[in-house]
Amino acid sequence: MKYLINSAFDLPDHLAAKADPKLIADDERHFAAIAESLEQSVADLSDRLDAARRTPGGRGREALDRDMEVHRLAARLRTLRRFSLDLCLGRIVGADGAEPVYIGRLGLTDSEGRRLLLDWRSPAAEPFFAATHADPMGLASRRRYRWTRGRVGDYWDEVFTADGFEGHAALDDQSAFIASLGANRSARMRDVLGTIQADQDAIIRAGSGGALVVDGGPGTGKTVVALHRTAHLLYADPRLGHHRGGVLFVGPHQPYLAYVADVLPSLGEEGVQTCTLRDLLPEGAAAEAEADPAVARLKSSADLVRAIEPAAAFYERPPAQGTAVATDWGEVRLSAADWAEAFSAVEPGTPHNEAREQIWAELVAILADRFDADEVSPAMLRAALLRDADLVRTLNRAWPLLEPTDIVADLWSVPAYLRKCAPWLSLDEIRTLRREEGRPWTVSDLPLLDAARQRLGDPEASRRERRRSATAAAERERMAAVIDDILEADDDGEGAVTMLRGQDLKDSLVDEAALPAVDPDLLAGPFAHIVVDEAQELTDAEWQMLLLRCPSRSFTIVGDRAQARHGFTESWRERLERLGFDRIAMASLSINYRTPEEVMAEAEPVIRAALPDANVPVSIRGSGVPVGRGSASDLGRVLDTWLAENAEGTACVIGDPAFRATPRVRSLTPELAKGLEFDLVVLVDPEGFGTGIEGAVDRYVAMTRATGRLVILTSPG
Repeated sequence: MKYLINSAFDLPDHLAAKADPKLIADDERHFAAIAESLEQSVADLSDRLDAARRTPGGRGREALDRDMEVHRLAARLRTLRRFSLDLCLGRIVGADGAEPVYIGRLGLTDSEGRRLLLDWRSPAAEPFFAATHADPMGLASRRRYRWTRGRVGDYWDEVFTADGFEGHAALDDQSAFIASLGANRSARMRDVLGTIQADQDAIIRAGSGGALVVDGGPGTGKTVVALHRTAHLLYADPRLGHHRGGVLFVGPHQPYLAYVADVLPSLGEEGVQTCTLRDLLPEGAAAEAEADPAVARLKSSADLVRAIEPAAAFYERPPAQGTAVATDWGEVRLSAADWAEAFSAVEPGTPHNEAREQIWAELVAILADRFDADEVSPAMLRAALLRDADLVRTLNRAWPLLEPTDIVADLWSVPAYLRKCAPWLSLDEIRTLRREEGRPWTVSDLPLLDAARQRLGDPEASRRERRRSATAAAERERMAAVIDDILEADDDGEGAVTMLRGQDLKDSLVDEAALPAVDPDLLAGPFAHIVVDEAQELTDAEWQMLLLRCPSRSFTIVGDRAQARHGFTESWRERLERLGFDRIAMASLSINYRTPEEVMAEAEPVIRAALPDANVPVSIRGSGVPVGRGSASDLGRVLDTWLAENAEGTACVIGDPAFRATPRVRSLTPELAKGLEFDLVVLVDPEGFGTGIEGAVDRYVAMTRATGRLVILTSPG
C-alpha cells in the first residue's frame, strides 16, 4: 500500500490563501514522514500477523495468548489500512515554543523512535480537545484538519496567545466547525473525533469509578460522548481491558446499533460487546410489547425480579427420607442427614443447574468412606451411583434440572406459586399478572427471564460436564496404554522415560481439543464497565439485568429525563440510589450542536407543555430554513423536491407506517428514531403520536432528529 502523495492538501479555490507554503510546509513534511512510517508499519504488521497465524495453536493459556496476539495485530492492521494520513486529527503548539505535536487516532512512531502521532486518548493530547480561550492549557495555537478521501480539504486554526498568530492563516475559531455540523448525514454516524468539544472531552476523560451520569438534551452529543468514552476507558484504565471483563455498550434499539456500528472500530476498538436489552437473552428477539399497562407497571418493579430467588429455592430441598443405594460392592444407605450435607456443600452463587455436579461429588465423597479405597475408586463409585435409577430419580425430584422459561411461566400461571414467591403482591395484582400458558413472551418478561437464567444456569451444563468427564477419562486411558507400551520398550526401566508413570504428565497429555465444548455467552458478563445510552427508558427491572452483569457498579449512564416516554419524576441520583448504586457522579451537556435553532424553537414548547423543567439545550447554529408545514398528501412532493435538490444526505418519515422506505429515506416510529439524526425529517400527523407525557416526548424526539430541515404534515380534519 502506497501512502506517499505529491501533497496531502487538496484545498478548493476559495481557500487558496490557506495553501500558502508558509502555512502548510511543516505539515507537508510531517505528513510525508507519517506516510513513510505507515507504509513500513503495514509491512511489518503483515509479516508479524502471518508469522503469528503460522504459529502452532498449542493448548490452554498458550492458545489464548496466540489468539489474542492475532486479534491485536489484525485489528491494528485494519485500522491502518482503513485510514491513511487521515489518522492525523490535528496539531497543537505549546506556548513554550516547542515543536508542534500532532494528534492521531492512534499513536505512531518512525523507525528511529520519533513520535509522529500522539494517541488522542493520551493525557498529553487532552489540550487538543479541551483548551479554550478562558483556559488555553498551555497552548499557543491549535489546528484541526478536515479530511476528504484522504486529503485535507480544509483546516482551521485557533490562537490562544499573541505569539500564536505567527504562521497561521486568517483565523477561523468557530465558523468552520459550526459549518461542519450541518454536513450531510449518511446511514452510519459520521466521524466526529476531530471536532469533539471541551465540554464533551471532559466527560470522555472522566474516571471510571462508580456511576457517571451524563444528562443532556437532543443534539448535545450524548452518543458521541458515550462511544468515545468507551474507547478512552479501554485505553486509559487497565482495570477495564478485554482480559479483565471489558466493556459492554448498550443501545436502545437495533437501528441505533447499526447507525453507530463504525464508530468504535474507527477508534481501534473492535472487542467491545454492543447490544440492546433484548439481545441479552434468546427470548428477546421475538418478545412483544406488553399490551396491558397495569401488567407492564407491575413487571417493571425490581421487587418482582427478586421473586426469582425463592422460585428457584423451592426446587432445592433435600429428601426428608433416607435412600438405599445398590452398588457392585454391596448396598449402602444415604440418610436424610447425608442428603442435607450434600445439598449444603453447594458453593454460594453456583447456578442451580450447575450445582448438581457439586451434589454428586459430595454424595460420592460421603459414600466413599464406607468402602475400601484400594478396591473402589471415586470414579468407580460415581459410575455406580449414576446407574442407580432410584437414586437418580430421587435427586431429580429434590433438585431437578430447570428451564428459566418454565420458572417464569409457572409464576404467571400458578397463583399459589406466585403468592409464595412474591408475598407482597395483593390478590388483585396476582390476578392481573395471570398469564395463560403458551402466550408469547413480552418485553416486560425479559428481566424476569434473565434473572431466572442467571440464577438457574444452563440446564445442559450438568450433562455436558458428564460427557466431558467421560471423554477425558477415555483420553487418559488411551494415553496410559501408550505410556505402558513405551515403558515396555525401555530396556532398563530407568532414566527420563520413567517420568511417564506420573499422573500429572498423563493428565497433561490429554487432548483438550477432543473434549466437548460450548461457545461462551459473550453477553453474560461479568463486565468491568457498562455504558448505557438512552438510559432514561430503562425500568427498575431492566436495570437489574445490567447490574447482574457488572458487580463493580462501574457504569456510564447517558440520557435525558425529558425524553423518557413513560415519565421520569425522580432525579437521576434518587433513581440510581434506589437501584443500589452507591457512588454517583453527575455531568451535564447543555449545548445543542446538532439541531438548528429554527427546529428547536418549534420543539421546545412541545416538551415544556408536558415537562416545564425539561433540560432543553441551546442551539449554537441556525439553518436559515424555517420549519415547513403542509398536508399529509404533500409527502411525496416534499420528498421528491428534497431528493432532487440534495444529491447526498438522508431523510426520515416519522408517523406514516404505510410509507415504504427507500435507500435514502427511512420510515420509522418515534421510538425507533431515538438516537438517530437525518438531514430532513418529515412528521406525519404528529398529534396522533399520543397524549400526555408519552405523546409529547415522542413528538419532541421526532422533531429533534433533524439536522437541516423539519417538515410537519397533517391530514385534513
